[in-house]
Amino acid sequence: MHKSFLDRAAQLSANNQPFATAYIVRRKVPSSGKPGDKAIITPDGQIHGWIGGGCTRGIVLKEALLSMSDRKARFVLISPSAKKAKVEHTKIYNMTCQSGGEVEVYIEPVLPKPQLLIFGSSHIAMALAKIGKAMEYQVQVVMSSVDKTLFPMVDAVYALSDFDPANLTVSPYVIVCTQGEGDADAMEKALSLEASYLSFVASRKKANGTYGELRLKGITFDQLKTIKTPAGLDIGAKTPEEVAISILAEIIQDFRKPNQQEDLTVKGNSAAPQINLLNDDYYINPVCNIPVLKASAKHVLEHRGEKVYFCCDGCKVSFEATPDKYIAVKS
Repeated sequence: MHKSFLDRAAQLSANNQPFATAYIVRRKVPSSGKPGDKAIITPDGQIHGWIGGGCTRGIVLKEALLSMSDRKARFVLISPSAKKAKVEHTKIYNMTCQSGGEVEVYIEPVLPKPQLLIFGSSHIAMALAKIGKAMEYQVQVVMSSVDKTLFPMVDAVYALSDFDPANLTVSPYVIVCTQGEGDADAMEKALSLEASYLSFVASRKKANGTYGELRLKGITFDQLKTIKTPAGLDIGAKTPEEVAISILAEIIQDFRKPNQQEDLTVKGNSAAPQINLLNDDYYINPVCNIPVLKASAKHVLEHRGEKVYFCCDGCKVSFEATPDKYIAVKS
């Protein structure tokens, strides 16, 4: 199990795919999960490994998906006496399984680093590429004519006329730093990507002139509003390297920004994993609001002509006692 866990983690990392790891660090019998048991959870809701069944499985799945959304690791305590428990920096869930037991799980997101898409071959573009690669970011460059000698360290270099957005695997951070060499053409291509972060290295006067050219090309005011100009945080940067650092600081600020909503259907910022658990494979248990994989659910009943799925026997018993408390009567 340990080898398959490491192999899968290595494969996902190599493919630049997000996932979360979950480790059981403590338990009280008779929980089925034991310290050292572990699993990898992917954004599609798949669990690879073993961290227990019933309540534990659904809770770990929910918290793993949320950890990928808010980019934060967490400890999770699942206990029948959760209401009495007070553990610092730990999220606490009430164990509703009638079998009892208690587990504590550590969950950590493993997310791909940002992808930079740089338009231009200016000194700032070269500084961005160099520092970005030093940070182990994926870096691609689009320039008027390909000259790989200017960017020997990047992942890919494209000619502007040949660039195909289909080459991108995630929504990138886009920086246009053409600095007078085909500014409008490069920006037109960059705008077609509809990236959540797009900045233009230019003075306001230069930017306004370029925007006038873009309007003649059919670009709307709403599209122009998505462009961040001047690019980067205001740190008084002067040299190409300093300007590059100010831009990367702004990108880091956006990339590290947590998603505050605890909603399993929320999609995070530009480099966040796409999480959408509410599909036909899962059912949200109405008692504890924990997702249940319908194909493997052991506790199911029919209520007003519809199947209701539960993560454990305790939730099923609670529902049977007062179903209208959990599912509103349809008018």
